[in-house]
Amino acid sequence: MSAIDIPGAQAEATGIELRARVRYGRHDGGFVLDIDVRLPGHGVTAVFGPSGCGKTTLLRAAAGLTRPAPGRVAVNGEVWQDDARRLWRPTHRRPLGLVFQDAGLFEHLTVQGNLDFGLRRVPLPERRVALPQAVDLLGIGHLLERRPAQLSGGERQRVAIARALATSPRLLLMDEPLAALDAARKAELLPYFERITRELNAPMLYVTHSLDEVARLADHLLLLGAGRVTAQGPATALLARLDVARQQGDGASALLEGTVTALDAAYQLVQVRFGGGVIQCVQAAGSAPHAPGQRVRLRVQARDVSLALSRARDTSILNVLPATVQSLADDGPAQTLVALDAGGAPLLARITRKSAQALALTPGLPVYAQIKGVAVLD
Repeated sequence: MSAIDIPGAQAEATGIELRARVRYGRHDGGFVLDIDVRLPGHGVTAVFGPSGCGKTTLLRAAAGLTRPAPGRVAVNGEVWQDDARRLWRPTHRRPLGLVFQDAGLFEHLTVQGNLDFGLRRVPLPERRVALPQAVDLLGIGHLLERRPAQLSGGERQRVAIARALATSPRLLLMDEPLAALDAARKAELLPYFERITRELNAPMLYVTHSLDEVARLADHLLLLGAGRVTAQGPATALLARLDVARQQGDGASALLEGTVTALDAAYQLVQVRFGGGVIQCVQAAGSAPHAPGQRVRLRVQARDVSLALSRARDTSILNVLPATVQSLADDGPAQTLVALDAGGAPLLARITRKSAQALALTPGLPVYAQIKGVAVLD
């Protein structure tokens, strides 16, 4: 299937401009979202942060559901709000697709009826996404005659996303679309999001508080805290920064991107080659089988990486990777976070301060990073 090509969506030099100040409440200062960022005009930007930090408010400002004052919103050169020029385009005139936690389907309509409703939002001359393409992309062809009450939670969200695509969006806005689903339904839906990112040439802002979803989907990462941007950048580079990792607590992780080179069916293991060598991990339960040559992204949590000064022998640990210490930072009274370079790929290790001192870890020191195969998240 060819990519859904939306003219203007690939003009990445312009990107997404978001300049917004939104205030809620007047007592004790209330809450203020105050941001001024330029984001990539392609791929998935994950908006990540704790509850109440302003993630949904940012999305509402981009959609025009909340009007920042002052504000500016522009998507790949198309300006939707610019207070300096007294320009305002209301939500219904913004070519965007919006999906919330609740799918928001019309219960009295069939799936086909819900999709047709989305299609009718777009005048015929402006339709650039064929409805059959959206149906195929989300795998809902067999659901078209059902009503929402007959759908699972994951199926409802797939229909909601297809309806959003039917509007020929230049920007997709996802507000924690998996938050209301259990783990099984999330695992069912994530591959469809990955397919959208591969085949849809339009940027996506994806709000989440789940590091698993960030690791699986994000190309770019925007971190929010108390209504302010605390950091932004490519997801693989940003998550490996010690200042960012310390904010993630026990979930601090690094992302490794590589290519599947072999499958071990007898042990359900996948072998992946990345910049730092080869890593083996367990095939995730319920996930589609990998194939040699397939590009994958692995999440390695800092708590699952131990360090040694020499290569261990006769060990149950499958992955022993040569690496170099880049930097260290105390992480509470008892722990140390260590940033590593494994052949150009970033890794993190969380160890005790006692161990860091016993190994005399310093920047530039060669070490071996030890990672259990069962600990690598595919």
